[in-house]
Amino acid sequence: MAEAGTLHDAFVNELRDTYDAEQQLTRALSTLASAARSADLRSAFKEHLEETRGHLERLEAIFESMDEPVKGKRCEGMAGIIEEGKANLNEDFDEATMDAILIAGGQRAEHYEIAAYNTLIAWARAMGHIEAADLLRETLREERAAEERLSAIAEGGINQEAADGVDAPEDEDTDDADDEVEIEVVDKDSGGSSGFGRSASGAKASSSKKAALR
Repeated sequence: MAEAGTLHDAFVNELRDTYDAEQQLTRALSTLASAARSADLRSAFKEHLEETRGHLERLEAIFESMDEPVKGKRCEGMAGIIEEGKANLNEDFDEATMDAILIAGGQRAEHYEIAAYNTLIAWARAMGHIEAADLLRETLREERAAEERLSAIAEGGINQEAADGVDAPEDEDTDDADDEVEIEVVDKDSGGSSGFGRSASGAKASSSKKAALR
């Protein structure tokens, strides 16, 4: 009869699952950044992509410190979240709504990772792997900050634009000199540290010229 697995075995298994999840996310974040119309949202995804690469390096350091091979195990949970996100990209939504959907998908991924890192930290501490727990805690802080930045960007204008039926702002500045349109500019800044970046400034055009500004 095979010997029963220990918490150490479960910990290594969870590390491998999380390592694969982070690898999947590096690919997904590039797709999300390309699909985003909001400049702030696109920048946020790109910034978190760089952080995610750092998360992989921390996990690799933990594997090495425990004399375990650096390898992942297929994370079906993250795969499902990403698959749902891909399906949404194929739907016909207006631009502001699509940005809101991209944020929702990013938040699902962050909540999933936050749960995984909370578990890993608790197990590492229980087994006395203090250095591993410290590395995992650094990543957890970044995952939480990333989710908060996404919320700030959504609440900073994108959700309301989607609700009002207004397209997300274009990347490039447009020359409105020939159009006598009154534009009310509302600056909203979430502040905070590194992570998913800061919220976008929004602009509302008068209803008679909305279509021209899209």
